[in-house]
Amino acid sequence: MKPIWAPWRMAYVEEGSEQSGCIFCEKLKATDARSSLLLTQTAHSLVMLNKYPYNSGHLLLAPKRHTDRLSDLLREEYDDLCDSLRSSVDVVLKVLKPGGVNLGMNLGRCAGAGVKDHLHWHVVPRWEGDTNFMPVVGEVRVISQHLLESYDRLSPFFREFLVPRHA
Repeated sequence: MKPIWAPWRMAYVEEGSEQSGCIFCEKLKATDARSSLLLTQTAHSLVMLNKYPYNSGHLLLAPKRHTDRLSDLLREEYDDLCDSLRSSVDVVLKVLKPGGVNLGMNLGRCAGAGVKDHLHWHVVPRWEGDTNFMPVVGEVRVISQHLLESYDRLSPFFREFLVPRHA
C-alpha cells in the first residue's frame, strides 16, 4: 500500500483539537479573513470554508447569532441565511463548476452535527468521480485543492455577491 502524504493537514488537526468556544462566533472576531477562511458576512450570516472539508470548496454558512434551533431565528435572520445559501450555491456553481452540490444541515450531535450548539448549512460541491475507495478502505479522504487555494478562487466572488434579493 502506498502512503498519501499531506503534512499540511497536521496544523489543522492539532489546532482543531485545542480549539475552544464556537467556531462561528470566533470567526466574527477574526482580523484576517483569509487565515480564518471567512469568505463574507452579511447583516445576519457568515460564509466560510470548512477547515475539515468533505470536498474542495466545502462551505459552511451560519447565522451570526448563536443558536442551535432553526425556529429561534428571527424572520430577517432566516431570510438572510436563506439568501446567503442561495447566493453561495450560485458562486460555487459559477466558480468551481461542479456537476452537483450537496446541501445539508445537521441539527444535534446524533444527527451528525460537529458543532451542535450553532446551527449551520453545509454546501458541498460534487464532481463525477470525486468519491472512491479511499474513505472506505483507507479511512482517508483525498481533497484535491488546498484550503487557501479554494479561498483565493472563491473570495473575489463573495465580495460582491450578497446583495439582498428580497428588499
